[in-house]
Amino acid sequence: MQRAYYKRTALRYDDMHLRENDEHYRAMRLMMSFFDELGCQSVLDIGSGTGRLIRELKCRFPDLRVIGVEPSPELRAEGHNLGIPSDELIDGDAQALHFDDRSFDIVCEFGSLHHIPQPTLAVREMLRVARRAIFISDSNNFGQGNAFIRAIKQAINTVGLWPFANWLKNGGKHYILSEGDGLAYSYSVFNDYEMISRHCSEVLILNTNGKATNLYRQAPHVALLGLMREIDQ
Repeated sequence: MQRAYYKRTALRYDDMHLRENDEHYRAMRLMMSFFDELGCQSVLDIGSGTGRLIRELKCRFPDLRVIGVEPSPELRAEGHNLGIPSDELIDGDAQALHFDDRSFDIVCEFGSLHHIPQPTLAVREMLRVARRAIFISDSNNFGQGNAFIRAIKQAINTVGLWPFANWLKNGGKHYILSEGDGLAYSYSVFNDYEMISRHCSEVLILNTNGKATNLYRQAPHVALLGLMREIDQ
């Protein structure tokens, strides 16, 4: 169903999903602000779509090595039509990346984790392949909705029953389908925070949509930068 959605919408994917000042664009600018500090020379982007990030990075940093992984052949084809070489926007599964450990200075994703059946596997792969940092720009389902809805979801999550409650809410499915976002799973960046913190010396989190003071409880979308331990000098 997910592949069929992207096949059907590939030619209008950018018009449907990309806005210059959306949360992902803000997060992208934030990530780039750390390039000098990290000595970044290579970036791997998972779930690249038509290659928005690749195009932006290559425009601003012509000498940067950038690879994007995208499983949809139709989205890759559209990215290639927009000028991205076939060896820079490639096929692949974020849950099992075909790269060696510590292959890229930064491994990032922008809005793809909530479309992946097992996002924790993808985050684990990001941590494995990253040499200096990982960067995540994605949803926090526990910060979405009005105050009452958020409180209910957070209480259910506290006792460990959110996956079951979400399954019931979606009529026996773990996903939802919509014309605007295709097939999506309920996901929070905070689901993987403990694993990320074990691999990183520092974890920085920013609200990228709204004005939340408590990111877990109030922010519908966040950006996370995890600085890997034992960074090469």
